[in-house]
Amino acid sequence: MPDTPITPTERPVHFLHRGQLQQVGGLPPTTTVLQWLRGHAHCTGSKEGCAEGDCGACTVVVATPDAQAPGGVRLDNVNACIQFLPTLDGKALYTVEDVAPTPDTLHPCQQALVQCHGSQCGFCTPGFVMSMWQLYQAHDQAPPREALADALSGNLCRCTGYRPILDAAQQMFDAPRQVLDTAPVAQALAALPDSTLVLGREPGQRFIAPRSLAEFAQWRAALPEARILAGATDIGLWVNKQFRTLGDILYVGQVPELRAITPWADGKGLSIGAAASLEAAWSALAERLPALKELWLRFASPPVRRAGTLGGNVANGSPIGDAPPVLLALGAELVLRHGEHTRRVPLSGFYLDYMKNDLQPGEFLQSIEVPWPTAGQMVRAYKVSKRRDSDISAVCAAFGLTVEHGVITEARVAYGGMAATARRAALVEQALVGHPWNEATVQRAQAALAQDFTPLSDLRASQGYRQQVAANLIRRCWLETRPQAPMAGDQVEVWPAVV
Repeated sequence: MPDTPITPTERPVHFLHRGQLQQVGGLPPTTTVLQWLRGHAHCTGSKEGCAEGDCGACTVVVATPDAQAPGGVRLDNVNACIQFLPTLDGKALYTVEDVAPTPDTLHPCQQALVQCHGSQCGFCTPGFVMSMWQLYQAHDQAPPREALADALSGNLCRCTGYRPILDAAQQMFDAPRQVLDTAPVAQALAALPDSTLVLGREPGQRFIAPRSLAEFAQWRAALPEARILAGATDIGLWVNKQFRTLGDILYVGQVPELRAITPWADGKGLSIGAAASLEAAWSALAERLPALKELWLRFASPPVRRAGTLGGNVANGSPIGDAPPVLLALGAELVLRHGEHTRRVPLSGFYLDYMKNDLQPGEFLQSIEVPWPTAGQMVRAYKVSKRRDSDISAVCAAFGLTVEHGVITEARVAYGGMAATARRAALVEQALVGHPWNEATVQRAQAALAQDFTPLSDLRASQGYRQQVAANLIRRCWLETRPQAPMAGDQVEVWPAVV
């Protein structure tokens, strides 16, 4: 492999918007979709609220070619304020201006918001419309109200409140169906260029989107200082809030191999490509491990999960990231790649210190290898935060316990929010292994926890609160999994069951 990849010909970003081919060049690679919409396309229906992917006022829907999706196109609602415009290459963009069938009529989701009085000041309404429109396309009939609330958890309203908006989300399914015909969209997207996108010519100012794993590895080896970009759910804030320059950008989103989620050949685990979306990755994990479903639904919001990636969450290494504790409890390993060479490292040895990891120059995360629990192994995961939805954890805990004949034979206990990195609680594990799974062992493990961690106090929680909650979660795990009279999840859940 040559040291420097052959530079493809520079070309503009190609995508569809309002049924027309858009060819955009000459803008900084960190221009956001929202900036382009409002400042260049003069489509001002999408609003800027927080500029950090939290409020949902800027929500748009992106159509991506996907052979597994109905009609060959996957529709994702994402936050336009933190999505960089070049990531739209080869896709179609839909905004609130696009959903009505004619200028004089409303789409059922819009009409339902009118009839249910779901809008007051109206600033958040375009974002709600787009999330509701995506939901409408994905379902033939109204999902349960709780599922509607989960689907809209990335859209915030401070005027009307959520009851009339949820009413509208239910009512929109009662009108005659008006769904997007995705077949022409798929055909139009197939006609767009599929060559590697390179924007910019000057080193340190380029956006490069390779189209294969081998090509990505070649670029990464040649540009070890380049910033790897996935969903921009974190990096987008660096630009919007911290006004940082990113240098050369290597985008993983156009590499099919990095987006793949593949069962192991022996059926004993799952290989999750580093660019697989959080939504797809958590869905695959929760399908096999239902105990992870609540954490999946509470991990950020649907727009963030559909843009962000599991590999990004792992490689970023935030001590309050929710994926690493779960993956640590499952015994996950990482496949790291440099050029044509790969190496495997356990996730437990990947994090070296606060925001520091074992990645070497020119190396990148290729996949996360997750073994399925063995017979007798129980998995539980819990998130504690101030809000139920779309909030950062104060404490996240995950447990992988193997119990044989009432005795714990193996334990992996991991926490986020308790130290400079997400990590396993070694002394808690020692206090558990070899002992019966009973209340005395729980108390022993709780006492050991204080020696494993000395958490900080910050805006999310005090040190004492974190210590108490982390210890309480050991008890909650026991209550749910104890050999005698285990409690169902809803018996230890404090959130209301009905919205």
